[in-house]
Amino acid sequence: MENILKEAVESSRSVLKKGSVATYIPELAKADPEALAAAFCGTDGAMASAGDVNTSITVQSISKVASLGLALQMLGEDLIFSRVGVESSADPFNSIMRLEMKAPHRPLNPMINSGAILVLSLLPFKESGERLQAVLETMRLMTANQDLAINEAVAVSERDTSDRNRSLGYFLRSVGSMQGDVENVLDSYFRQCAIETTVKDLAVMGATLASGGRNPLSGNLIFSERVALILRALMGTCGLYDGSGDFAVRVGLPAKSGVGGGIVGSIAGRGGIATVGPALDSRGNSIGGIRVLEHLSRSMSLRVL
Repeated sequence: MENILKEAVESSRSVLKKGSVATYIPELAKADPEALAAAFCGTDGAMASAGDVNTSITVQSISKVASLGLALQMLGEDLIFSRVGVESSADPFNSIMRLEMKAPHRPLNPMINSGAILVLSLLPFKESGERLQAVLETMRLMTANQDLAINEAVAVSERDTSDRNRSLGYFLRSVGSMQGDVENVLDSYFRQCAIETTVKDLAVMGATLASGGRNPLSGNLIFSERVALILRALMGTCGLYDGSGDFAVRVGLPAKSGVGGGIVGSIAGRGGIATVGPALDSRGNSIGGIRVLEHLSRSMSLRVL
């Protein structure tokens, strides 16, 4: 397995020069654009990895899987999907256009920024810190890594440069789609995106979903089978933003990306597969990570879509 992963990583490095690290969040601009790694965690807990496996990234939008899973587990799908849709989007992840044009003003899905912010606002926590702690603990349980923590420098950088996310939050409140203190909710959002992780953590996260919500390392049940199924389905249709259709054709498995350079994939009954590569394509997805997963999808027969 490690030889397969190594071949995929090394053969994909050539595309890294075609991408660039995220710069709209200044701290993310410090990432190494030449880093690339992959890991696979089976439903039996067996782990294999290759490449720059010690590279740390912040999860960014991959955290939306954890916060949505937490919300579904606590509040149920009927409530969540009465407030947020499940349709894929042809627009960028931080777009406000579709949200404003179509009434009722409901985010298309929970994997775009407006949807994730609204989902966070529904969680039954009054204080930002309580809300964040619940999401962080969910990430820790999904990865079986109690040492996961917030990269405070990235969190501050996000907070200070997130005018678009503030616009989304205040718009949602202005049309009655979201209640509460916008800044309080956004503080949780910025900080959950700044959870620091590695490719091995992400592979375990994917394996937890592939195992019906049970972490294969700890044996703990994190989500019900139904919640795990919903998360995989939304990853398959919406997980790479407006690049989700292209990814489904090229790779064909449920996955979620983040602008930190991570991608986590999940193949039901088999395991979780993840990549880290901070160099991004024009849609904000890891250009090297997609190439690695395309290679592995063929060589390991991972396609499920």
